[in-house]
Amino acid sequence: MGINVALDGPSGAGKSTIAKAVAAKLGYVYVDTGALYRTLAYYVISKGADPHSEEQVPPLLDDLNIELTYENGAQKVLLNGEDVSDGIRTPQISMAASAVSALPAVRAFLLDTQRSIAKKNDIVMDGRDIGTVVLPDAQVKIFLTAAAEERARRRFEELSQKGDGSTYEQVLEDINQRDYNDTHRETAPLRQAEDAVLVDSTSMTIEEVAEKITEVISEKTKNTENTKNTEKTSVKSAARASMEIMPVRPIKKNRKINPIRQGFYSFARPIVRFIFKCWFDLSYEGVENVPKDGGNIFASNHRSYGDPVFIALMTRVPISYMAKEELFKQNIFFTLLIKAWGAFPVKRGTGDTAVIDTSVEKLDSGRNLVIFPEGTRSKDGKVGKGKTGVALVAAVAQTKVVPVGINFEGEKLSRKKKVVVRYGKPIIPSKLGVTDTSPENLRKLKKKIMEDITKLVY
Repeated sequence: MGINVALDGPSGAGKSTIAKAVAAKLGYVYVDTGALYRTLAYYVISKGADPHSEEQVPPLLDDLNIELTYENGAQKVLLNGEDVSDGIRTPQISMAASAVSALPAVRAFLLDTQRSIAKKNDIVMDGRDIGTVVLPDAQVKIFLTAAAEERARRRFEELSQKGDGSTYEQVLEDINQRDYNDTHRETAPLRQAEDAVLVDSTSMTIEEVAEKITEVISEKTKNTENTKNTEKTSVKSAARASMEIMPVRPIKKNRKINPIRQGFYSFARPIVRFIFKCWFDLSYEGVENVPKDGGNIFASNHRSYGDPVFIALMTRVPISYMAKEELFKQNIFFTLLIKAWGAFPVKRGTGDTAVIDTSVEKLDSGRNLVIFPEGTRSKDGKVGKGKTGVALVAAVAQTKVVPVGINFEGEKLSRKKKVVVRYGKPIIPSKLGVTDTSPENLRKLKKKIMEDITKLVY
């Protein structure tokens, strides 16, 4: 294995420029991972697909071939044999690259290519998650940053020289938006690795930054042979760990709900159940599959705003559930009501890892968690394609997932409408071999969850 230098940082920090300069100084191979994601985004847009879509993007990967070549020391990017080196450097492609990079299927697709290059060469690789995900055992990790205004100024000047008509304000807005997207995405968010050296280039020249990073590399690779021998013994564990999107932290399953809250829930639940059964023609099936303890996930299809209540009426422990942020901006009575019933806000489309952390915290506190994998309500009752979030929470927490099917005819609930709620047998991640959060395991777990929900609906 060669010497690996991982250079991470936000958009516009000058990673590519600095990485090229450092690689040239040391005689290393420069690997521009940003170009890989930009090229993939370029291809997705050229096909008229939505770069945010987990449904539209993955099918396009089968027909995609990206190559990095070098001519006279300059890197060229080939997309299915076509040179797209210049076409991928626009603000539109930059934003699209941020979107596709948040998709687990895309990151898995490009991961092997990046690691293969790193294994065979002494390299400098720049990106957003090189030191945290792609090359977690790199001998040298650098986190290069600069003030947003300075990064926008540099990018604006670069675009102006190429004849791009973007204004400084537009570039700054793009920089701030991409910073938010990159640090809040669900999959491999931008963050500084614990063992990375921070370099702030706001007031430094390119030459000064390159020199500083070269000194760091020289210092950390003095004992190269010892480092390589150590790496050989950890290749297998590193390959396995580096595929994980988030670390596994199993919940303890012995937490007790606050007695006052539990008492109120135990008192209110039969009353609400009586009201709901009087208002609707409500029945339950598979109640024996409902765990008696807390810390479990209930994954259900989504038909109405009443779904969390339908699910909770047969659980002995209070629930929490994700609700779109917009619901908390309606009238104060409604907001207080959903909060009292355990709702917490999630901003859809951002891939915010804080939501995953909050979900695991709710489970670890002893509460049950209701998740609607489809994300939005189904008007016709058909089960849509689920998102990965439910599998990620279950894999991180290593807890049971109880599939639920909520069934009624028509688009809307009405008085005396027949409603049937079915609970399926709990799905245990470890019994499926899902003991980490690798994309492959998350796909396996999500597929099982959605299949079981679908069986309960039809």
